[in-house]
Amino acid sequence: MDTYIRQNTLVCPVKIKQVQHAPPLLEIKRVAAYARVSAGSEAMLHSMSAQVSYYSEYISKNPDWEFAGIFVDEAITGTNDNRPGFQKMLSEARAGNISLIITKSISRFARNTVTVLESVRELKHLGVDVFFEEQNIHSLSAEGELMLSILASYAQEESRSASENCKWRIQKNFKEGKDNFGMRVLGYRCVDGIVTIVPEEAEIVQAIFTDYLNGMGLTAICKKCVKRGFKISTAGVSSVIRNEKYTGDMLLQKYFLSDHISKRKIKNTGQLPQYYVQDHHEAIISKDMFEAVQSEIKRRSDNHNPKRKPPEKGYTFTGLIRCGICGANYQRRYIHIGTKYEKPVWICMIKNRHGNEHCDSKAIPEDILIEKSMEVLSLETLCETTLRTCINQIRVPEQYSLTFVFADEHEVSVNWEQRHRGSSWTPAMKNAARQRKLEWYEKRKEMDSGEQEN
Repeated sequence: MDTYIRQNTLVCPVKIKQVQHAPPLLEIKRVAAYARVSAGSEAMLHSMSAQVSYYSEYISKNPDWEFAGIFVDEAITGTNDNRPGFQKMLSEARAGNISLIITKSISRFARNTVTVLESVRELKHLGVDVFFEEQNIHSLSAEGELMLSILASYAQEESRSASENCKWRIQKNFKEGKDNFGMRVLGYRCVDGIVTIVPEEAEIVQAIFTDYLNGMGLTAICKKCVKRGFKISTAGVSSVIRNEKYTGDMLLQKYFLSDHISKRKIKNTGQLPQYYVQDHHEAIISKDMFEAVQSEIKRRSDNHNPKRKPPEKGYTFTGLIRCGICGANYQRRYIHIGTKYEKPVWICMIKNRHGNEHCDSKAIPEDILIEKSMEVLSLETLCETTLRTCINQIRVPEQYSLTFVFADEHEVSVNWEQRHRGSSWTPAMKNAARQRKLEWYEKRKEMDSGEQEN
């Protein structure tokens, strides 16, 4: 008979205790605002002030928000990516200093669809939400990007339409002989649509035209203006002597904008019609002098030797040589142009443009640079690839001295001497000089014998 053994189990009462957790702390959001006006008028700037006040009060009223700043751009279009306030805001967001950005509308944020979406996506990746008040959209919401894409495209089209309307108005004014932007040139001021001459500036303009006709170059004219207390660049001088406005005439639509997004300025070389307005305002320069200057510009340009234009990638030493006096780079130029002693040298950019009073360094002949580079690198011929691989910089600490800074940061200093002009003569040049000397002796003998017979 089987025996069954029953095992009794003792059941103990179970005590259950509820675990109490502290309530979660609400995260304090670092909230910023972005505001922009696209025109610099007084009314628009008043609107900017109102936006700043509104956002400051709006953010400070919320106890769960921490004020992270208000970023503004004045008189800058929303299609332009180079907005300092906007870029600073993005930098703060990348640094983790912003968690929410509030802005009035998509068109205030940007009118370029690509800019809106790229910026919002980057901010989304950083965990930063953007709230567009007018459209009531949060960029971190599920439907945020779809709505942004649709509405940003609308804002961009609105910008394009406004740009086309503006172009139509500008071109209509050009056809009627009106300048849309006023006289913004040296020597003139436009007040309430009336162009008047500024006497002290007009004297400078007349001096620039006269000096150029008298043979002075752009750099020399620039230096002369600086000595007279008027700062102008060589590019500014070049612009003055080519500007027909100084004759009282105006050529309209010299430039145009490529599109409403990039707003890149393009020179009008026939893409759009131009309009020439004669006797629009009082002249500073006579038409005869202006034409004489244009002829002189062409003459100098025609005499310029195109072989000396640098190749696209630059010369062998471009960007390598640094002046030890002023810190500027050296650039290549020719000396003794048009003579048998013509040769390339490297000269400090500051000295070349502004003279000895700004930098007292000396020019270095290119053949010396080549010779010393070969000597330092132990090469029989100079290879640009080897030079740039091994050498980071060539410093000119003082006259007749060069310091080569290698890629591994060790330095080698060498000295050089200014060669006598005759040492650069080739055998052919020496032979030609010898022949000329013999011919001179023969001619001299004939003259002496003729005098003795008489």
